[in-house]
Amino acid sequence: MISYWFLKSESDVYSWDDLVRDGKTPWTGVRNFQARNNLKAMEEGDLGVLYHSGDERVVMGVIKVVRGAYSDETAKEGEWVAVDIVPLEPLRRPVTLELMKNEPDLQAAATLKQSRLSVSPLTEKEYSRICKLGGIVV
Repeated sequence: MISYWFLKSESDVYSWDDLVRDGKTPWTGVRNFQARNNLKAMEEGDLGVLYHSGDERVVMGVIKVVRGAYSDETAKEGEWVAVDIVPLEPLRRPVTLELMKNEPDLQAAATLKQSRLSVSPLTEKEYSRICKLGGIVV
């Protein structure tokens, strides 16, 4: 069964364009316990969206998890994990935070309730709605 995820990164740290250029990346550097637990729950084949936090605050595209949780080599201590992701498709229209906050189907989304969490789950309905708002049908 596929799970759906909302991943955040500041565009000057790692952007959608960086992911497209690289073709695949390890999603490392998460140092929040709840976000870590979300990473641990990710499995190969899961889908999600990549959101630019910071000044932009916009969902940029759809990603796929191609390797489930494994030890994060960037961690100096602790049991932190990473996953590998690839870009699947850019949104035709970026979906802003403001648009998501005003969308009735997204009111219960974990990312809107815990805005500082860098990795959070989405329901299938929330994932589909973000994609539709972004001009793609899943």
